[in-house]
Amino acid sequence: MSYSTSAALDPVSGADGNASEMDATYRKVAWRLIPFLVFLFVLAWIDRVNVGFAKLQMLQDLQFSEAVYGLGAGIFFIGYFLFEVPSNLLLEKIGARKTLARITILWGLASMAMAYVTTPTTFYILRFLLGVFEAGFFPGVVLYLTYWFPARRRARVNGLFMTSFAIAGAVGGPIAGLIMSGMEGVGHLANWQWLFILEGIPSLLAGFAVLAWLPEKPANAKWLSEAEKNALTQTLAAENSAPGKHLSFKDACANYRVWICAAVYFCVVSGNATIAFWAPSIIKEIGIKGNLQIGLISAIPFIAGTLAMVWNGIHSDKTGERRMHSAVATLIACIGLVATGMTLGNAAIALCSLTVAAIGILAAFPVFWSIPAAFLAGTAAAGGIALINSIGNLAGFVAPYMIGALKTSTGSLSSGLYFVAALEFLASFLVVVFVKKQ
Repeated sequence: MSYSTSAALDPVSGADGNASEMDATYRKVAWRLIPFLVFLFVLAWIDRVNVGFAKLQMLQDLQFSEAVYGLGAGIFFIGYFLFEVPSNLLLEKIGARKTLARITILWGLASMAMAYVTTPTTFYILRFLLGVFEAGFFPGVVLYLTYWFPARRRARVNGLFMTSFAIAGAVGGPIAGLIMSGMEGVGHLANWQWLFILEGIPSLLAGFAVLAWLPEKPANAKWLSEAEKNALTQTLAAENSAPGKHLSFKDACANYRVWICAAVYFCVVSGNATIAFWAPSIIKEIGIKGNLQIGLISAIPFIAGTLAMVWNGIHSDKTGERRMHSAVATLIACIGLVATGMTLGNAAIALCSLTVAAIGILAAFPVFWSIPAAFLAGTAAAGGIALINSIGNLAGFVAPYMIGALKTSTGSLSSGLYFVAALEFLASFLVVVFVKKQ
């Protein structure tokens, strides 16, 4: 995974110290940390959503209904919800390296174990455990980046990290299609079993690489000079001690803005879960045949979403505006999902509509995460970010389950897409009405 231009990682110029020297320091930090963190999240995302590709053959082999799949896909987020806040509070105490290494190794093992699912019960248990083990990774990284970058630089940095969503979708589909096509009939395992095993092994190995590559904070980075370490540490310390910052987890829980952010994120994640878990099925329903072809075509919405995500984060940092960058993105997602549901009978238009939906959904993420970081710091940031993410990610349970249940009852994906579109519209409404201008 690489970036084609240094401009992509060039932070916004600021007033902290000598602007050009600080820009150079932040570029150095970004190049060192972001590609590796993106790589880790690509692995996490692939292991989380590869069940969407396994589904194409797994349901037939195991005689699972669409409702069983929807519940199993979504139950991941129950485990995720229950263990996310404790994981992030633990990260604040024991450090990022140990926490992220533990998370990565355990989710790799759980993903590989999915190859041996035989009943709905084992399917539910392993998906739940995958959520438990992965809990804390995403909010942990969001928190970890606050140890390195001040608030005015975070939308772009968050956007670069969150390209992992889109990159995982872009590369995960073709890889999954290739594995399921190429491993058909190999050994005594089905192609979907090989998918879980072969995509779980890299995560297991990457967990050990975390210990060797990631420093805890600027003061621990051997690749920074003493002057660079001091400049970064002093900038962040001054920002975190500024008036208006909530510092304790209790303060975060008592702040209504945290709960508004959680509600907004719930709506945003519902769209992300939809395209992650149901894009292969949607593409199959519009008439595309063959696992490899479905995998390749499913990359198109995610590639477009990657570009939109990076651009939206950069533009938001340049203008300093957060609300409308987030609200417009979720409104575009709403329009795209409605259009997809209305055009499932026309492959070309439905694919274009799904791409529009992915653009809106993914573009909302980096700007959204700049909103809570503006009023949380310290333990409040650790717990508050995890709380927002855990509640928001319950949509990862609700959306796949509702889509599966609605498809089982109506025979079509359209009603489920309309349900998620309504949530995206609600996200726009909540942001415009309740999020203060910064």
